Amino acid sequence: MVRFDRLDQVKQANIYEAKTHLSLLVAEALRGEEVVLARKGKPLVRLVPVEAQKPSDAFGMDRGRFTIPPDFDDSLEDFEEYM
Repeated sequence: MVRFDRLDQVKQANIYEAKTHLSLLVAEALRGEEVVLARKGKPLVRLVPVEAQKPSDAFGMDRGRFTIPPDFDDSLEDFEEYM
């Protein structure tokens, strides 16, 4: 049975009911309502929307943030004997 706790503005549903009405509970969570799934009246988990992810790192996104010195690939004096 879906129970709506008026004090906390939380909708609580038991596991069996959540299986039957999962799409409705997800829609409510997406609308911003707090939905809690419970077993034997004990809250277990909370349904919350997933936050939008930032775009993945793209090639060239750090362009202009640093410069590579001209002597970057010159041999180091400390390693001359190894070369």
